Amino acid sequence: MSTKPLISGIMIFLNGEKFILEAIASVLAQTYNNWELLLVDDGSSDNSSAIARSYADKYPEIRYLEHPNHQNRGMSASRNLGIRNAKGDYIAFLDADDIWLPQKLEKQIAILQSHPQAGMVYGATQMWYSWTGNPEDLRRDRYRQLGVKPDTLIQPPTLLPIFLRTQGESPATCGVLIKREVIEAVGGLEESFRAMYEDQAFFAKICLKYPVFIESGCWDKYRQHPDSTCNVALQTGEYHITDMSPSYANYLNWLEGYLIKEKLVNTEVWQALQNVLFSVRHPLIYRIYRRIKRIIQKMKFAR
Repeated sequence: MSTKPLISGIMIFLNGEKFILEAIASVLAQTYNNWELLLVDDGSSDNSSAIARSYADKYPEIRYLEHPNHQNRGMSASRNLGIRNAKGDYIAFLDADDIWLPQKLEKQIAILQSHPQAGMVYGATQMWYSWTGNPEDLRRDRYRQLGVKPDTLIQPPTLLPIFLRTQGESPATCGVLIKREVIEAVGGLEESFRAMYEDQAFFAKICLKYPVFIESGCWDKYRQHPDSTCNVALQTGEYHITDMSPSYANYLNWLEGYLIKEKLVNTEVWQALQNVLFSVRHPLIYRIYRRIKRIIQKMKFAR
């Protein structure tokens, strides 16, 4: 029996047959060997259900899960299903179109064990366009902006104002390793978020209450492709690069209610949120304000 802590990897998928084999292979290739993988089917109608079941039949450390009657319940409910069935003391997420690099679990569990105060660890996930093999896409690859000095333990709630002010990007789900007790303490993922911003709502709850270690390493690749949740939302108008979208407003309104419930008004987080909410709730006034501000700045430079 291994003396290493058990890590539960949770891979949710919906019609993911195009990439799920590569995602599972990246888990099987891990240099850290005490893990389990829960494949959570969110109501797929393609061949990904059969693929997941075949891996669960072949590998004892892999399990297949689905909602009753093969329902589609959304991303948050599917991750929560995985968490409820997980056996590990640590949880890692991987969507079926992303991959982990081989040392992902080995490196991140070592960080959490050497920094017992930390509830979560993540690094600068690679935004992965070059999976296509096209030279043009290779130039589009980038790493998510951390917004803080790496290899640092960040105390709560420092990170959330940084995310709200867009001074740094929130973690990618494939980039984190989290203590299970932390996930349970914050109540898991918010199931009212079926897709967009479900990850940000979850990470907001953690960053408000627990120290987070920001590492300099990158052990995961977040695949950018036309059928991804974000790209589909962009096409339907549910998500905008500028974040002036109904789904973003919904997230901000939820966060406001959450801060009130947790008695975190009159804080730096609250002020940062109110500033963003003003731009969303009063877009015309905000655009006028930004225009005047740019004019004033140009006048200062002209002097």
